[in-house]
Amino acid sequence: MGMWPEGLQMDQEILLDAGAQLHRLKMFPYFDIAHYILMICEVRDDLASSAGLFSRKHPLSCWLSSMLMCFADSFLANFLLGEPVIAPFKRHDDILLATIVWYLVFYAPFDGVYKLSKVLPVKCVLSVMKEVKRAYKVTHGVSHAAKLYPSSYIVQILVGTAKGAGSGILKTVEQLVRGVWLPNHNEALRPTFATKACLVASIILSLEKNSVYITAPHDIVYLVSIFCIF
Repeated sequence: MGMWPEGLQMDQEILLDAGAQLHRLKMFPYFDIAHYILMICEVRDDLASSAGLFSRKHPLSCWLSSMLMCFADSFLANFLLGEPVIAPFKRHDDILLATIVWYLVFYAPFDGVYKLSKVLPVKCVLSVMKEVKRAYKVTHGVSHAAKLYPSSYIVQILVGTAKGAGSGILKTVEQLVRGVWLPNHNEALRPTFATKACLVASIILSLEKNSVYITAPHDIVYLVSIFCIF
């Protein structure tokens, strides 16, 4: 009997089942759509009142900056691992889906999609789905790096963090595509909570894969990493 009343004790089987269910969720298309909507809305928010004019005057720059935000995790992780940076563009389904979301956010009549994404209940649902996808990306980033560099904790942690917080890290590059240069505003100087949470989750997952310090089942560790990111 532990220190908690029996009614408050969490059954380990429930945790294992919850972790397993979350770990096996398919990200495409629903969780990907939530991620794309929030990333592209962030680009539009950054443009502020000039969003309408910029998107019509410079559609290619607008589209490219949106794609950079949507796939920043893959661009950055591939760069760190010496893999083709352009590789995310080989997935036609992902690019087409992100482009459709981009078009709706910037060009839908009466800004309907953009305004709908700002409604609090809708935004909460999208944010939860995006954070689940973020945890999924961190986990797969650490796993992929562990296969290539099984004895390097630093590489695994860096790639896991890049997969989870790539959009924040590449924000300066995305702004440069739009003709804005703000080198004083970047994640290295002022890391956001999301970047810090991804770093902590990457450390936990890396230790779980490579050491004897964390011996809990992987599904529970995955659940803990989600809580860290949330």
